[in-house]
Amino acid sequence: MNVSHQQLPLTLQKKFYKMLQVAFIRNNKEEVKQRLAVKNFAEMGLVDEILRLDEERKKLQQEFDSTQAKINSTSKEIGQLMAKGQKDDSENKKLEVALLKSLLQPISDKLSAVEKQLQETLVKLPNLPSEKVPPGKTPAENIVVRAGGNEPKLPANSLPHWDLIKKYDIVDFETGAKITGSGFPLYKGKGAKLQRALIQYFLDFNTAAGYTEYLPPLMVNEATAYGTGQLPDKEGQMYFMPADNFYMIPTSEVPVTNIYRDVIVKEDELPVRMTAYSPCFRREAGSFGKDVRGLNRVHQFDKVEIVQLVHPEKSYEVLEDMVSHVEKLLNTLELPYRILKLCGGDMSFASALTYDFEVFSAAQQKWLEVSSVSNFESFQTNRMKIRFKDSNGKMQLVHSLNGSSLALPRIVACLLENNQTENGIELPLALHKYFGDNKLC
Repeated sequence: MNVSHQQLPLTLQKKFYKMLQVAFIRNNKEEVKQRLAVKNFAEMGLVDEILRLDEERKKLQQEFDSTQAKINSTSKEIGQLMAKGQKDDSENKKLEVALLKSLLQPISDKLSAVEKQLQETLVKLPNLPSEKVPPGKTPAENIVVRAGGNEPKLPANSLPHWDLIKKYDIVDFETGAKITGSGFPLYKGKGAKLQRALIQYFLDFNTAAGYTEYLPPLMVNEATAYGTGQLPDKEGQMYFMPADNFYMIPTSEVPVTNIYRDVIVKEDELPVRMTAYSPCFRREAGSFGKDVRGLNRVHQFDKVEIVQLVHPEKSYEVLEDMVSHVEKLLNTLELPYRILKLCGGDMSFASALTYDFEVFSAAQQKWLEVSSVSNFESFQTNRMKIRFKDSNGKMQLVHSLNGSSLALPRIVACLLENNQTENGIELPLALHKYFGDNKLC
């Protein structure tokens, strides 16, 4: 891994430094460690290292300020002595100022180095999980919150989606691999039309619920990736273009949330609701085997996202509303689903609490994840400096949330598999208007 990817860019250090709330870690050291343990965080020594570096930073800052104060007071004395005609005394004071200035630069250099080291250590800490997060290390320990829909009864000659797409010639993996590489599907004919229909339906469903639609850039800079927590954490999962220092987006959450970076939002403008469609790009390094066959896992896929910026007192209420929104959308697709609350060991770096949606794939006889809905509390807005001024005039960080509404590949896989009949693949009623037919093939 390129070292420059691991370190926070120098131009961003001062910007993010004060916003990472070392004071909270100092005042709640044991609680911080306990909550990180829920996420099975392995580098607990970083907490102590952060506090040690901050103590060193404070001592150096005090030494710098004290030396600067002596320079200022001695310089003032020089003027007073000159006014009195005490030339020899003023020359001695000038020598004293020169000595103090020679001491100041090394202190400043050391202070900058310690601040840089502190910042690079701070950004290695993941978000603290909510107290609502269940303990656990693996996906097997996630908690099923509720389920809906009915598992279909398939015909005896039913096929998995990777055989159905060949049968009906709607997705071409071989040509996609020729054009780019493995994991880049080429949708064609009614397969491409279904993608377009799903994207339009998902966007319309979201905008009808009060979300404003955006069409974001597909590449982001380092500051944007740091803002949402992709860096330093997911360098290996993102496609990187070193000539421009840009990253291909793994989800539209990244550019959309950054729309409000460095913005002070008016309290009466909250909540801010945004939705966006985008292609998503993920390297998914090391993915192989039957679990990633067909559309189960690809490097480029389409997804519609919902993002909210909300008052911190309302973020968990909004999280439940977003979960309900995605659940209603899945119900319209007439697919069997379940909602899971992720345990600490299965959560992302930036999340405080996450619900996953899984749809049952009847032909594969397995559950496939199609959405994650997460509350990041102030972890992202802390980095992006997204704030509002409350009724008392106090500046506060907003909370950020996002969810997939929805990711297309596994939705398509389940629509194909669960709706196959002797006479072709039927579509749920909600898609008839968008696709222009009640059957795919």
